[in-house]
Amino acid sequence: MRIGGLASGIDTESIIRDMMKAHRIPLDKITQKKQYTQWQLDDYRSTNRDLRKSSDKLFDTVMKQSTYMKKSVNVSNDQAVSITAKGSTSDFSGTIEVERLATQATLQGGVLTDSVTNENLSDDQIKTKTLTDLGILPIDTEQTLQIKSPDGKVTDLTIKASDTIDSILKSINEKSGVSAFYDSASGKIAMSAKNSGDGIIKLSGTMVDKLKLNVVEGVNGKDDPKLTEGVDAKFTFNGLETTRASNTFTINGFEVSLKQTTTSPVTFNSTTDTDQILKSVVEFVNDYNEMIEKLNSKIKEKQFKSFHPLSAEQKADMKEKEIELWEEKAKSGTLKGDPALTSMLNNLRSIMSSTVTTTDKDGKEIKISLKDLGIETTSNYLDNGKLTINEDTLRAKISENPNAIYDLIGKSNTDPKKGGIAQQYRTELQDAQKKITVKAGSSTAVNDTFALGRSLKSMDKQIERFESKLKMMESRYWKQFNAMEQAIQRANSQSAQLMSSLGGGM
Repeated sequence: MRIGGLASGIDTESIIRDMMKAHRIPLDKITQKKQYTQWQLDDYRSTNRDLRKSSDKLFDTVMKQSTYMKKSVNVSNDQAVSITAKGSTSDFSGTIEVERLATQATLQGGVLTDSVTNENLSDDQIKTKTLTDLGILPIDTEQTLQIKSPDGKVTDLTIKASDTIDSILKSINEKSGVSAFYDSASGKIAMSAKNSGDGIIKLSGTMVDKLKLNVVEGVNGKDDPKLTEGVDAKFTFNGLETTRASNTFTINGFEVSLKQTTTSPVTFNSTTDTDQILKSVVEFVNDYNEMIEKLNSKIKEKQFKSFHPLSAEQKADMKEKEIELWEEKAKSGTLKGDPALTSMLNNLRSIMSSTVTTTDKDGKEIKISLKDLGIETTSNYLDNGKLTINEDTLRAKISENPNAIYDLIGKSNTDPKKGGIAQQYRTELQDAQKKITVKAGSSTAVNDTFALGRSLKSMDKQIERFESKLKMMESRYWKQFNAMEQAIQRANSQSAQLMSSLGGGM
């Protein structure tokens, strides 16, 4: 802490502080410029992330041929059979007749009763009572249970006297190929194979009798264990008699679900899923409109040159809302007139009106554009090339020739300029990304490798040099004022001595 003015009575600290404020003006300007450059860098990188997302989405959606080949299937009796296209682009038609549905193997145990009351074990008992409590196993003993499900999976379980029936059932459900539960109404453990199809549930081990799961062939009393064999589904598909272990299976990329047996053949045929293709194209147009609206607002955003980034001292004198409103204007226009984005948007408008060579439904070569699909630029020039859709026209064109829609929008070519609109669009996005990366780098790039980073590094060095210079300047001022104070102190001392001498001689 420096204290001045003891001899002169001058507020030295305030004078030097005010003098330094004037000298700090160039430093403040550099600091403000650095802050604005950082905002600009952040906006460029945010824009690049948006361009990358748009590019990736184009590749994953409208540039996939399967997007335009989606199928829906009409079934004459959907109560008995349902068929759904799962990525298949081929046609699918014929008949199917269901003779038998696939079923799961099941097993019902005998009645488990309380040894004292002779009543069925309650839900609470199977959860809280150990096998020892229930009189099933002596204390501190272990026994085994092996489960073989119809699919061939074998599970060996070790059962402890400290287990509960509930914990045993949970272990069966987690580890084996069957599902098991206890029904307190009947007092029985019931099992069913997790998968349908031919086969039975086979149990062995010393716990089978203890849990009354011992099925005896030919014994079918009311309370006796029962075993039901699972069977495969049996059906005739386009004249071919065949079977499946499950009622749901896939043929040629179409998922078939059998629901009921039939007395006559069920017919089916696939058609172009116009609604799904329409949805994909509409989403493509909406994404495009959203992107160009956002970018046009960025490159045309107003700059408020009188609103500079605030210093810490300036913020200290302002309210939070005032700072927010000020910085909103100070950050405005960071990408105004950017050449990479401006060029990309101009090129995109040209791409969206271009034509592509394809074939009509009769195989004749034709040229088409988005306009032929009912997709045109809006009449309002302020929309900057936004597209509008006549969905009726688009739907009709999709139904008529979905392959032509793919050729126009999604088709790829080794020469991007000869590809579909989406490939040309994506190429423009990637070119703009590269140009922005040269200027703003990536989040992992070091400052030396891109233009704005080099500017920030240069400004950091300027700030460092200027701060050193200001410290030296401030020290010089203090030395000068201290020298003045010392001179005043000596003058005061001499004056006092003189006055003392004169007074003493009188």
